[in-house]
Formats: sequence, C-alpha cells, structure tokens
Amino acid sequence: MTIRLTLLCAIAGDDTGGAVFDDDALGERGLSEADATGAALPRYSVAVRAPSARCARTAHALALKTTLEPALRGFDYGKWRGRTAAEVAATDPCGFSAWLTDPDATPHGGESVRRLCQRIAHWLNSLPPDMDRALAITEPAVARAALVHTLSVPVKAFWHLEVPPLSTVSVTSRACRAARACAA
Repeated sequence: MTIRLTLLCAIAGDDTGGAVFDDDALGERGLSEADATGAALPRYSVAVRAPSARCARTAHALALKTTLEPALRGFDYGKWRGRTAAEVAATDPCGFSAWLTDPDATPHGGESVRRLCQRIAHWLNSLPPDMDRALAITEPAVARAALVHTLSVPVKAFWHLEVPPLSTVSVTSRACRAARACAA
C-alpha cells in the first residue's frame, strides 16, 4: 500500500516584525491567501494538524476539518520563545550561531534540530500502511524535518530547505511488511 502525505505549511505570522520564536498572530494577507489555497486542495482521506494556534487557524481558514496531532508540534524554543530572531542574535550571538550550524545545539534550553528531526521521523514511520491520501498542516520546521527524513539527507541540511507559508510538500511511501519483500 502507498501512503501519500501532503504537508501544508501554516499561514505566516504577522508581518509587522513580531515574535519569530512563538506561535505568533496571523496577518490578514495570510488569511486571504488561504482562500485561494483551500480552493486548490484536493480531497484527503485524513487531515491532521499541529497543535499551534497558527495551524488551527490555517485549517479553519481553509474550511478543513482536522484532527489534532500532538507529535507535529513545532520547535520548543525554550527561553527564546516570544523573542525575534534579531533580538536573539543581538543578545546571544554565539548561541544563535551554534543553533543554526550545529544540529545538536540547544543554547535556548529547548529542542535541538536533530531532536525535532528524530521526533518527526518517528511520527512518519508510525503512519499506518493503509493510510491513502493524508494532509498534515504543520509549522515550517516540521515540514523541513519531514524532508530531511524522507530525502535521507544529513540533519545539517535542515536550514537549507525552504518551506514558505501555504506551500505544500508531498511525500510518498510504499509501506512494506517485514515478512514480504517490497517491489518498488
């Protein structure tokens, strides 16, 4: 059986320079862009979303009924939560640089990039083999982590993958039973 999973990035936060390391407010532009995106989406047998308010509001704006999936939560930013990237870079330049270059760094006391990628890989690997067409509304970091796993690229590639708001990433997996050989 084939699993077809589409990851849809949540609507962007407020464009006024608000908090980057947070579940920030949504801008009106993002909400209006959701109308066009929603009209173009095909039907899915399963639709899940991350627990953030931004993902819930994206699902609502797209008029999608989704199930909350806690495993899809975004980064734990620790003490950086609620701060902008510019603030963090100014007050903790070494920590910020380490976080962007070392997948195991946790200068904020939260979750490392590697840990996020492992968490999302575990979720992807646990999807039931009978899941046909599924949609997951996620934060950009979760979509990047899914790509790292699906493409089998090093975790250091995480920051080189761009997933803009309301973009989709589709991954396909052929589920196999251990007792049978898989034919691709």
